[in-house]
Amino acid sequence: MPAKPDRPKPRALKTNGPRKGNRAEPDPAAQARVLTLAARRARVHACAPWSNFRVGAALLTQEGRIFTGCNIESASFGLTCCAERVALFKALSEGARRFVAIAIVAPVPGGPTPCGACRQLLAEYAPEAVVWSCDSRRPGRIRQWTIRELLPEAFLRF
Repeated sequence: MPAKPDRPKPRALKTNGPRKGNRAEPDPAAQARVLTLAARRARVHACAPWSNFRVGAALLTQEGRIFTGCNIESASFGLTCCAERVALFKALSEGARRFVAIAIVAPVPGGPTPCGACRQLLAEYAPEAVVWSCDSRRPGRIRQWTIRELLPEAFLRF
């Protein structure tokens, strides 16, 4: 995954627990591929009868757990839930609190980016996470951002 000049290089993903022997830190490019694959698999379950726009997401915790989500539409579009929020809510409801990265996959040239609501929630609950994105039709090309790049002025103070 070559880094683009205007994007930060992926930081090494951390895992909890002691190291045994000479185990190396996880390779960020390999982590991005694994997480993107999980998002692609989650996308299959999307419920998008009105838009037919299927999105998958996979959220990685610091402990190495992966929570997936897909978009779920309602006839009342305001009730629709994005894949990123489904993955985040699943993780939070299971007690996860420390997030490393999220991958998002949809049929968008260059890959999708989270909507404003998802950006806000990620800024609140996963502020240090890397966001990986790819076009479901070209899964080998992965782009990345930080949450701060996607939402530089997040509403975090009440």
